[in-house]
Amino acid sequence: MCGIAGVIRAEASAPCEEALARRMACALSHRGPDGQGAWAEAGAALGHARLSIIDLAGGAQPMGSEDGRIQVVFNGEIYNFRELRSELESRGHKFRTGSDTEVIVHLVEEKGPDAVESLDGMFAFAAWDARSRRLVLARDRLGKKPLYWHASVGRIAFASELSALLVDPSIPRRLRPGAVDDFLALQYVPAPGTILEGVFKLPPASVLTWEGGEASVRRYWAPGAEGTAAFAGGYAEAKARLRGLVEAAVQKRLISDVPLGAFLSGGIDSTLVVGTMAALSKDPVKTFSIGFEESGFDERAYAREAAAAFKTDHREFVVRAEAADVLPTLVRRYGEPFGDSSAIPTYYLSKMTREHVTVALSGDGGDEAFFGYERYPAVRLAASLDRVLPRFVRRALSALSGLAARAPFLSAVRRAHARRFLEGLPLSPLERYRRWISIWRDEERTALYAPAFQESLAGHDPVAYI
Repeated sequence: MCGIAGVIRAEASAPCEEALARRMACALSHRGPDGQGAWAEAGAALGHARLSIIDLAGGAQPMGSEDGRIQVVFNGEIYNFRELRSELESRGHKFRTGSDTEVIVHLVEEKGPDAVESLDGMFAFAAWDARSRRLVLARDRLGKKPLYWHASVGRIAFASELSALLVDPSIPRRLRPGAVDDFLALQYVPAPGTILEGVFKLPPASVLTWEGGEASVRRYWAPGAEGTAAFAGGYAEAKARLRGLVEAAVQKRLISDVPLGAFLSGGIDSTLVVGTMAALSKDPVKTFSIGFEESGFDERAYAREAAAAFKTDHREFVVRAEAADVLPTLVRRYGEPFGDSSAIPTYYLSKMTREHVTVALSGDGGDEAFFGYERYPAVRLAASLDRVLPRFVRRALSALSGLAARAPFLSAVRRAHARRFLEGLPLSPLERYRRWISIWRDEERTALYAPAFQESLAGHDPVAYI
């Protein structure tokens, strides 16, 4: 991954903030250890911290068009950059490098903010058009690459991480009460908000245009927007189609000028990715797993089974009790409250993996895409009970949730799930789902808050975005 940052002023005569853009990029050096760059002119400054993946020698950023009108900083990979390059060359565009960044430069030169719709990849980029004094910020369809921004009168600043954005002393440091409520309910702060007032995440599949001191954000894609016709084939055809999609997705992610590997937990999603990589690669896939000394959490046996099946070059790392030592680092990197405990083993796994490869594929997102979490069948089962049990019966079963929470024959996790399931029986389907995704329930958070803080929330609902 790379890091991008910048400060733009509406007036060309405004002071240039190149030194600030450089400091912001320096704060992202952990994202881009292979090089740093900055560009500045007439009230505009861009910074970049680079992790070299494609065109190691020629892909330095910020990168500009031949006439200097367009300047781009980019984090991510564009999978269809070769096809786009051929199309652009056929229309007269001249290329100086073999990088995917230069494709964005020429696309923005030709299409402006609409350039983002041609890109297939994971990305966050900023493109400055000096002629129109227009800044374009864009983020990939599923939001794999982060981007934060803050706008004030005649000025906008942006960065890949909140900590880098806060290098700018003009960014407000006021806590947003609704974000605290979001975090305690969900373990994170949903986009477009952040923990700070006036500071925003650019949402996934969105493009921000800043021109004349005004910012506008539009969504350029949504799930189901392409290929919305109902699938009419049978089960065998559906399986073949899915396998083809997975193979195509993995194949395009193998485009790299640096060593590649994969995270392997032994679960269905990461095993599927590794198996597909093995089928597409002539050399053994380098795989990496994380383990724990506590046997109840250790899944290395499954990873070893998958590694043996696909004959991978496999390595393991064990997370021990001193893992808490890394928490200050994670706090700095995330920049705002984030409560997913998997961040700790993921950090160690990434650190170990980086000693051997630069890019690693993972199975993250499989549970969301294929309904792998227990909340999905639980909500579905409850909906089935709606059709056969009267509401008063479901309300009576709900009263047993306290007993389920203390059942000695269930594990702690199962007791929590049983309690949530029973509590949700009298509720609507949406309210049940709220119960399942909330860490602290509405009544628990209300009991925690002081009256003044509760008043400051002004009816805020953490899951309203659903």
